[in-house]
Amino acid sequence: MTVHLIKLCVGIDTVRQLEDFRDRRRAEMRRRGLEPHDIHVTRNTPRRADEVLDGGSLYWVIRRQIRVRQRIIGIEERRDDEGAKRCALIMDTELIRTEPRAFRPFQGWRYFKVEDAPKDLVGGEDESDDMPEEMRRELRSLGLL
Repeated sequence: MTVHLIKLCVGIDTVRQLEDFRDRRRAEMRRRGLEPHDIHVTRNTPRRADEVLDGGSLYWVIRRQIRVRQRIIGIEERRDDEGAKRCALIMDTELIRTEPRAFRPFQGWRYFKVEDAPKDLVGGEDESDDMPEEMRRELRSLGLL
């Protein structure tokens, strides 16, 4: 049974900013002769890793809204510079935009049921990304986005 993960995208204000960040990180990996991929290192390893790897995605919460997801294609144990165990979530490089959905702040990551996940956006674009956040929220509250 598939399960997703959800995480706050700290320091990122738009999906485009996340795309730019990922592009810069992959370019740096190429410069160092490494295989470019998207990775996110966390402190804890999911206990339900088999369910996550069975088609699960990492849903990113940007400015208190779920906006995008990435398929998780691997989970690896890593060590940080001090030797502490960490978990590396290896993700597909494709960012899949989702229907925006409000989500309250939290720490770390959480499991996210398939039935609770927002749908992918048809066409993959959310033109509201160019709008100021306050305007986007107001238009959503009026049902116009």
